[in-house]
Amino acid sequence: MTGQTLSHYKILEKLGAGGMGVVYKALDTKLDRFVALKFLPPHLSEDEAEKQRFIHEAKAASALDHPNICTIYEIGETEDEQIFIAMAFYEGETLKKRVAKGDGRKEKDEERAAPFAPRSSPFGMTGGLSIAETIEIAIQISQGLAKAHEKGIVHRDVKPANVMITKDGVVKILDFGLAKLAGGTRLTRTGTTMGTPAYMSPEQVSLLETDQRTDIWSLGVVMYEMLSGKLPFEGEYDQAVMYGIVNMDPKPVRSLKPEVPIGLESIVGKALAKEPDERYQNITDLLAELKSPTGKIESKKSFSTRKLTSAKRWYIYAGLATLIVILILAGLFWRPRSVEAIDSIAVLPLENMTGDPNQEYFVELG
Repeated sequence: MTGQTLSHYKILEKLGAGGMGVVYKALDTKLDRFVALKFLPPHLSEDEAEKQRFIHEAKAASALDHPNICTIYEIGETEDEQIFIAMAFYEGETLKKRVAKGDGRKEKDEERAAPFAPRSSPFGMTGGLSIAETIEIAIQISQGLAKAHEKGIVHRDVKPANVMITKDGVVKILDFGLAKLAGGTRLTRTGTTMGTPAYMSPEQVSLLETDQRTDIWSLGVVMYEMLSGKLPFEGEYDQAVMYGIVNMDPKPVRSLKPEVPIGLESIVGKALAKEPDERYQNITDLLAELKSPTGKIESKKSFSTRKLTSAKRWYIYAGLATLIVILILAGLFWRPRSVEAIDSIAVLPLENMTGDPNQEYFVELG
């Protein structure tokens, strides 16, 4: 398809492909700007129900206007009835590539991470991204999802490959192709799971109805991966991954990356609660905690431990101070009696006890 011109779009290069379409970089010859064109796979284009779902949800997504959501310009159809969406083209890289590269730098911007950890903590030294970068990206994703959820749109495929980070550091959520209107007609064919297995929620895996809490779960997986460089549920086959999502508990983030603040681990853990009712009930609550001081999100156990540690430290300091006072007083009152000064010394006659005649010389000197 590269080199072809469809409508007023000249196809320049292929950018990528996924389960729900192929994406090309193109030139809008009318407005002289680069765009990203996403085409529905040919075998799905032949299914009228799938085409209508795609168009329906693309129209809903096109109504979203937010800095953290990819802008949709147009929904079109080629002469051979292939549906495509024209979207904004961004210079940058996907979050998938960013996580793959990792971040071995020490954190330079400790102000962003300050709500979650003392400034003396090491940041981003092993695996995944830095603490501050993870928080910043998660905040921007949450802001974009909050706008979509406000309009009744659930993404249902939140993953690093669907998150673009521009050269200016702005996060853009891509591909609402799997989104559905909350409460709307379920156009997904019976028995078909929609999404990427590693990022699917338990209810998606179980083919149950989904709502905005599914996006919260997926964001929890993304945050886990950003922090640790690993997925919470892994396996050689999709079935093994999906079994783990429903039945297994992931390793705590701090067991993989100890420098992760306990408050941030708590946020990830709550987002990954298997029961939807035990997760954040809306993305704005998660967003508020990402921006809040650590005292508001740390567990009572960790808070008590911190207070106990401070108390122990106080007792140690008090004991040392008392010991110093005792030693000072001992030096003042327990000094030994003074010894009178020696004015003279008596030298007794020497006697040769060795029996050696040669030693008589010393006796005579005495």
